[in-house]
Amino acid sequence: MSVEESNSSLNSEVSEFHWLLEMVQSIDAGLVVLDGEYRVKLWNGFMENHSAMMPSQVRGQVLFDLFEEIPVDWFKRKVETVRKLRSQAFTTWEQRPYIFRFPNFRPLTGLSPYMYQNMTIIPLTAVHGATDDICLIVYDVTAVATNKIRLGEVNDELAKLSRTDALTGLFNRGYWEEQLKCEFNRYNRTDLTSTLVMFDIDHFKKVNDTFGHHAGDEVIRAVSECLQKTARTTDIVGRYGGEEFGAILINTDAAQARYFAERLRKRIEQLEVMQGGSSIRFTISLGIAESIQRFECHEHWIQAADKALYQSKSNGRNCTTVADSK
Repeated sequence: MSVEESNSSLNSEVSEFHWLLEMVQSIDAGLVVLDGEYRVKLWNGFMENHSAMMPSQVRGQVLFDLFEEIPVDWFKRKVETVRKLRSQAFTTWEQRPYIFRFPNFRPLTGLSPYMYQNMTIIPLTAVHGATDDICLIVYDVTAVATNKIRLGEVNDELAKLSRTDALTGLFNRGYWEEQLKCEFNRYNRTDLTSTLVMFDIDHFKKVNDTFGHHAGDEVIRAVSECLQKTARTTDIVGRYGGEEFGAILINTDAAQARYFAERLRKRIEQLEVMQGGSSIRFTISLGIAESIQRFECHEHWIQAADKALYQSKSNGRNCTTVADSK
């Protein structure tokens, strides 16, 4: 090879190396090379821009000293597996939101305080065949992550709306009855007693006729709030329809349910809803049915509680009746 050809080849190699270095520095992903002691050997422009640390500051430093948020044991297990198997490994934001806690400066994804990241770990094989160095490629996936999180939140909200009564915030009839059916099936499997309480507002039609439907809505809301305050966290309460409500009392017998019902009845008896300067007072009538009666289906359970409820109506209203257990 002539001197001219040799110089041309050298210039080409230098140019290619310069081009490769420029690409590494400008690529829109983080590139980090670590040696066998987890000391930084390469730190590209992406990492510099997002960490505010220049390559000269981090080169030769142990990665864990620079970024205390990295879980050391977890990270080392991932890297040592890559070294041993000489194959790539991956992490996603869903497994761990970030490896490097970089702030998020993107205006379109500003809802997140930090950058969500995916990462690829690649083994780097030296000329002598050893795999001491590893390369980390860090991808900013904040837009994808925040969009997915928002979509999940919207779906959760839609699911909540689909099972919630708009007026009261209680479970609507469809969802509440599904829960009753599940509880009925659970009882048949376990024989663990639960009790159903059904109740409605006495003379509710008179409230609507006298004060208007808006006043009727306020009365229903007041009853719902009182029901929610009286119920335990394990109880399942819902609006069955119109002015009728239901409460599934888990692991509760009829005697305990009667105590719950009477407490609720007395609280509602003390309620007062103001409408157009007028005071509206009202009461409820309740029916109780315990699950030990071996109903054929959950509908029969409802019918037993309803029958007890209408017995309370016949007994003068504003009282509680327990269904016959025979």
